[in-house]
Order: sequence, then structure tokens, then C-alpha cells
Amino acid sequence: MLRDTIKAAQIAAMKGGDKPRTAAVRLILAKLKDKDIELRTSSAVPDDDVLVVDVLQKMVKQRRESIALYEQGGRQELAALEAEELAVIDEFLPSQLSEADTKAAIEAIKAETGAASVKDMGKVMAELKARHGTQLDMSKASGWVKAALS
Repeated sequence: MLRDTIKAAQIAAMKGGDKPRTAAVRLILAKLKDKDIELRTSSAVPDDDVLVVDVLQKMVKQRRESIALYEQGGRQELAALEAEELAVIDEFLPSQLSEADTKAAIEAIKAETGAASVKDMGKVMAELKARHGTQLDMSKASGWVKAALS
């Protein structure tokens, strides 16, 4: 399980004395704990690995946005810290589909669902997320789906 891998990475980083990596892994575990608490009252709890990947993807998105803002503001040292955290978080994410593979999956789903216009974008996006959600940046995929249906 992915959660066990993250916990093992925390222990290894602590034993190795790698303070930046330890801090980044602790951030990941804290976010997972927050999500667990949030889901206590939920009736439908997703599979643990799906939950972990979802949290990691949100963390990656936040880090990328922060890096862009810090670089615009001329704060390179803060952007570098965010980039280090981003590298640690990326290690735990499953490999992402390439742009070509994503577009091929979109075309296959488009053919299966009979989607012909942008009105059908919701159907295609839902199926794409169901099949490849953990392997995609859905914001990029959204643009590709829209282009395929235009």
C-alpha cells in the first residue's frame, strides 16, 4: 500500500538525518490524517490508495501554483523550497500517462460513448477519471478532451 511506503520513507529519512525530506514526508502524512478525519463521517470511503493518490495530486498542484507565484514575486529561495517538497511528493505518485497515451485514451472513450460535441464532455471526463484518474492531471486532460470534441 502507498501509505505504508510513505511511512517507511519517513522512518528512513529520519534515520538518515535528512531534515528537508523528513519535513516533506511529515507534511504528506499530516494531509492524509486530515483527509482521514474528514472522511470519518462520510458514508462512502474510497480505496486507500485512491485516497492517497488524490491527496498527493492536490499537494502537487498546490506546490506548482506556489512555485509560479514565488517566481513571479522574485522569491527564488521560497520557490526552491517548494520545488524540493514537490520532488518528494512526486516520488510517491504513480507514473503519469504521457500526452500521447492520454489522447489515445480520450479517443477510445470518445468512440465508446459516442461523444460528438462539447456537450458530451462530462461523459468523457467522468469515464476518463474512472479509468485513469490516478495517472492523469485532470486539468490538462480537460483541455485535451475539449479539443478532441471541438
